[in-house]
Amino acid sequence: MALQKLSHSYTKIGFKPLQTKVRHILYSLSFSLFCICQTAAQETNKTKEVPIPVKEDTLRKTGENIKITPEELLGEKAQDTVKNDSLNQEPQLLTDKVVYKSTDYMQLSRKENKMYLYNEAEVLYGDMQINAGFIVVDNNKNEVYAYGIKDSLGEYTQTPIFKQAQNVVEPDSIRFNFDTEKALIYNSKTEQNGFKIKNEISKRENDSVIYMKNVKFTTSENIEDPEYYFYARRIKFVPKKKIVTGLVNMFIADVPTPLGLPFGYFPLTEDRTSGFIIPSPGEENNRGYFLQNGGYYFALSDYADLTLLGDYYTNGSYTFAVESSYALRYKFRGNLRFRYENNLTSERGFPDFAKTTTYNIQWSHSRDAKANPSSRFTANVNFGSSDFFQQSTNQLNTGNFLNNQLSSNVSYSKTFQGDPQVNFTVAATHNSNTNTGVVNLSLPNVNGSISRVFPFAPKVGVKKGIIHNINAQYTFTGQNTVQTTDDDLFTAAMFKRARAGMRHTIPISTNFKLFKYLSASAGTQFQESWVFETIKQDFDQEANNGAGGVVRDTIKGFDSFRTYNFSTSIGTTIYGTFNFKKGKKIEAIRHTMRPSISYSINPAFDGSYVRFENPEPDDPDTEIDESAFEYSRFEGGFFSPPSNVFSSSIGFTLSNNLEMKVKSKDSTATESKKITLLNNLNLSTAYNIAGDSLKLSPLSITGNIPIIQNKLDINFNAQLDPYALDNNNRKIDVWNIDNGGSLFRLTRASANFGYSFTSKDFEKGQVNEDPLENQNFRNGGRPDDLFGGVTDFGEARSFDRDKSNRDTNKDVKDYNYKIPWNLRLSYNVNYSNSARQNEISSHSIMFSGDIELAPRWSVGASSGYDLKNPGFTFTNLRFQRDLESWVMNFNWIPFSERTSWNFFIGIKSSVLSDIKWDKRREPDRQL
Repeated sequence: MALQKLSHSYTKIGFKPLQTKVRHILYSLSFSLFCICQTAAQETNKTKEVPIPVKEDTLRKTGENIKITPEELLGEKAQDTVKNDSLNQEPQLLTDKVVYKSTDYMQLSRKENKMYLYNEAEVLYGDMQINAGFIVVDNNKNEVYAYGIKDSLGEYTQTPIFKQAQNVVEPDSIRFNFDTEKALIYNSKTEQNGFKIKNEISKRENDSVIYMKNVKFTTSENIEDPEYYFYARRIKFVPKKKIVTGLVNMFIADVPTPLGLPFGYFPLTEDRTSGFIIPSPGEENNRGYFLQNGGYYFALSDYADLTLLGDYYTNGSYTFAVESSYALRYKFRGNLRFRYENNLTSERGFPDFAKTTTYNIQWSHSRDAKANPSSRFTANVNFGSSDFFQQSTNQLNTGNFLNNQLSSNVSYSKTFQGDPQVNFTVAATHNSNTNTGVVNLSLPNVNGSISRVFPFAPKVGVKKGIIHNINAQYTFTGQNTVQTTDDDLFTAAMFKRARAGMRHTIPISTNFKLFKYLSASAGTQFQESWVFETIKQDFDQEANNGAGGVVRDTIKGFDSFRTYNFSTSIGTTIYGTFNFKKGKKIEAIRHTMRPSISYSINPAFDGSYVRFENPEPDDPDTEIDESAFEYSRFEGGFFSPPSNVFSSSIGFTLSNNLEMKVKSKDSTATESKKITLLNNLNLSTAYNIAGDSLKLSPLSITGNIPIIQNKLDINFNAQLDPYALDNNNRKIDVWNIDNGGSLFRLTRASANFGYSFTSKDFEKGQVNEDPLENQNFRNGGRPDDLFGGVTDFGEARSFDRDKSNRDTNKDVKDYNYKIPWNLRLSYNVNYSNSARQNEISSHSIMFSGDIELAPRWSVGASSGYDLKNPGFTFTNLRFQRDLESWVMNFNWIPFSERTSWNFFIGIKSSVLSDIKWDKRREPDRQL
C-alpha cells in the first residue's frame, strides 16, 4: 500500500457500530442538502468573456500575404473559461513512496493525523528501512517513531532495526524525519568494517555523518560484554570512511587503562587505501636498538598493491624489503617479494666487526587455464644469497634454513592445435646449494615436440595389428647451462663457463596382441646430439715438471654424434582368486600378477673414441709402460658420450597386488568392501647377454604396505645382489651361494612413512599447499609444520584469522573427557651393506603435534630424534592462547645455534593490528 500524504486519504481503517439516534439523522440530511445547493450554484454561474481589441501590426510590409485568424476578423480573442489558481500549489514533501506493514494492526487517526503499526512493523522509504515492534508515523511532522514492545514475560523485544543501504543500526528507539532525513537514535548498536559500535545517543545529520555521545567501539564478537573496548565521550562517525574521536581511553575487562589519546582517527574504508605502516621497536644484543617492519603501503589499484618495508639498527645495520601481490580474475595471480639486508656485527673499529650483505628474491605467478587454454606461463622463483636464511635478522622460517637447496623455475608453453599437435616450451631454471655455494643456472631451455603420428592407421575405425599401431614422434631439446658460485654470479667468469647443447629424438614404436592374452610392444629410438665444445688429449713431455703427462685441451666448435637402440617387451596379467565359504566375514582374496619380459640392444659407438698409448721413453733403460686407454672427444661435454660397449640384455619384471574382499559394516550396502593388503610389490632384474662378466643385475624390490586404508602406507625398497665379494670387498664374478653365502646379499634397504593423527577419528589434517599463500612451502620447505612453523615478524602471526575455522559451539564440559589433539609423524630408515659395512646409514623420526589443554589454550612442539646418533634434532616449542579478540603466543627454540624465543600479544583484527607488544631474543649470529 502506498501513502502519499495522510491528509489526502479519506479512508479510515477501524469501524464503529451504526447509531440510529434522530439528531444524527437530521445532521446528515442537513449536510447533504447544503452540498446539493452548492453544486447547483456552481453549474448556473457562468464566466463572461472579456473582449480584447487587436492592434494593427505596424511591421507588416505592403504586398505581404497576411493571414487573419477568425478571432482577429471578429475583433476579439477567445479566452479560457477557467481562471488560473492565484494560490501557490503546496510543494510535494515526500520524494518517494512510503510502504508499510505490520502483523497485528494498522490504525489511522484523522484527529492526530498519525498512523500506528503494531507487532513486526516495517516502514520502507527509498533506501531506508525501519523494523520494530511498534512504529508511529506522524504526518504533520513527517516523522517516524520506532520502539520495541514487551512480550508476555515483560521482556523488551522487537527493538528497532534501522537500515540504509549497507548500514545497519540496532537501537532501543529511533526518531526519523522524512524531510530532512535526520534521526535521533538511542542506545544503538552497529558494525562497520570489523568495528562494533555501541553508544547512548546518536544524531544522524544525513546519510554520511553521524554524531555520537558516550561511545564504545571494539572488534570483539560480543558487543554487550567485550573483552576490551575504546571509550569516547564524543565522536564523529562517517560510515564506511572514518571515525574521528575526542578524548578516548582503552578499557580491558571494563577496567580503564592508562592507554589513552586526546583524539583518535580510525579509517573505515572498505577499499584498500595507501598509508604508513608503524614499525615495531625492540633491542638486540649485537645490533642495538631497532625499528622493524616500518614503511608504506600503496594501494595501486583493485588488481595490485605494493608494500615498502625497512628495518634500522643503531649500529648501522639496515634492511629494505619490497612486497607486491597482484591478481586478475580468470587471468592470473601472483606475488613478488624482494629483501636486501646489510648486517653489521659489533661496532666499526672493534676487532670483531664484520659486515655481510645478503638478498633474496621470491616470485610466484600462475595463469588461469581459462585465460588461454593453448598457452601457459608459470613462475616459482626463490633466488638469492646462499646464506640468506641463515643470516636473516627479521624472520625465523624454519623450513627455509633447514633446506639446503634453493630452486627456481620460469616457463612459458604454447600448444599449436592441429594434426599432429605441436608443443613448444621455453624455460629458465636455477638451483643452488646453500652449503657449498655452488649455483647451477640453465637458461634458456627450449623444448619442442610433435605429437604421435600413426601413418598406417585407417582413416576411420579402430587401429588393429602391428602395422596400424606403428607411430612416430619428434622431440627437440636445447639447453644452455652455467655452473658458478655466489662470488662469480653475473660476472664475466660466469659466462666463460657456459655450455650449450641440442638434441633431436625420434622414437618409433608399435604394440599388438599375441595369442589373445599377451600384450607385446616394440620400438626403436634415434638420437642426434649437437655440442659446441669437445676435448683433445695428448701426451706432453714437459708436463708435471718434465715428468710428462696427459694434457687436456678444449676445442671450440660445432660437433655432433648419433645413437640408436632397439627394445621390445611382452607381458600379461594373471589373476588368482581364493573364495571363502559363504557367511564368512572375509569373502575372497585375489592375487594379481603382471609379469613382463623385455629385450634391448644398444650398439657400440666407438667412432668418437680415440685410443691413447703412452709413447716409448727416450732412455732405453726406462721400463716401457704398455698401458693404453681410450677416450671420447665428447667426455665432460654437455651430453654424456655414447657408449663404446655393445649391450644386449633381457629384463624381467613382476608386479604383484594382493586384495581382500570383506563384508561391509553398512547393512544397506549392496557391494562388498575391498581392502588392499599389498600394493605394487615389484621385482625387477636384467641379464646382459653380451657381457663378459657380472651379467646378472641385482634384484630390485619395491613395495607399499597399507596400514590404515587410504591414510597410512609404509613404502619400502631393497636391493639383492647374487654375486660374492672378495677379501677386498670388491664384487667378483662368483655366485654368492657358491662362496659359502646365501642366494642373495642384501646390499641396500630403506623404509619410510608419514601420517597425521588427530582426535577426530584419525582424520588427516589439511595443509595449505598453495605456493602463493604458504610462505614455508614456497621457499622449499614442507607445507606443514613438521619442522616448525613460520615466524616471519613482518607478516601475520601464527593464529587463524578466519572465524569460520573456530569452533564457537565447543562446550567446555567436553574437555573433562575429550581433549583435542593432533600429531604428525615422519619415519625414515636406510640400511647399507654394499661392502660388508652392515650399518644403518640413517635412522630418524620427526614429529610435530598440538594439544588443547583448555578451551582456546594450546601447546605444540616440532622436533625429531636421530636414532643412529642419539639426540634430538631441531626443536621448536610453541604456546598459544586465544583471547577471542586478542591472541598471545610464545615460540621457543631451546637449543642449537638458533636458540631464540619470541613473545607476542596483540589484537587479531587487521584494523587495529598496530596495537600489540612484541618481545624476542634473536639467535646469536656469531655462533
